[in-house]
Amino acid sequence: MSDENNGYGESKFYRFAKGKGVMNLPNKLTISRMVMIPVFILFFYLNFTAHYFVALAIFLIASLTDLFDGKIARKYNLVTNLGKFLDPIADKVLVLSALVVFLTAPWLFTANLGDWAFIAAGCGVAVILAREIIVSGFRMVAADAKVVIAADMVGKYKTVMQDIAVIVLLVGAGFAELNTVVNSSAFVMCGKVINYIGLVCFALSVLLTIISGINYIVKNIGVLKV
Repeated sequence: MSDENNGYGESKFYRFAKGKGVMNLPNKLTISRMVMIPVFILFFYLNFTAHYFVALAIFLIASLTDLFDGKIARKYNLVTNLGKFLDPIADKVLVLSALVVFLTAPWLFTANLGDWAFIAAGCGVAVILAREIIVSGFRMVAADAKVVIAADMVGKYKTVMQDIAVIVLLVGAGFAELNTVVNSSAFVMCGKVINYIGLVCFALSVLLTIISGINYIVKNIGVLKV
């Protein structure tokens, strides 16, 4: 479909967004999100004051690119096969990378609940990984059978909740880190409350992951019979 048919004319933004070949603006944003993943991991581990907040900022920017690349692609009819391939991969790798690196900092889960919380968190991350592998397998089989699988709304809620959990846990980690500098009881309380909220969000994301996975399998089990 032409730009004129979409009613945008030859606007400067459209020409900029269209780019050359498959390297349009949405795909560039998707690739930038993938590039930011190792940067996020780097700042998560770097040892300086407020490094968790820097990691949080990078995660937020990467998450925003997910919001904008899809909107721009749909609005300006710039959807490409490359984008369809890379976008879901970038989304999953971003969140899963954050959750995996969280497991290397057990105190994020055990600070207020004890060691059992770390074991539960490890199981939760394993469930999330398993769900993504199973769904990816279904999609490959469906694509080979030329079957279209509809998007799962529960899956979208699951993704949003995972993002929220990562963000809140990073905020809590940032407050806990600042407390080592300012030694304030207010920071201690804020850190604990925010950490609790983050853990609840993580638990909800795991629950939604399980529901989404079961729902996905039940709705699309016929794909395996084609």
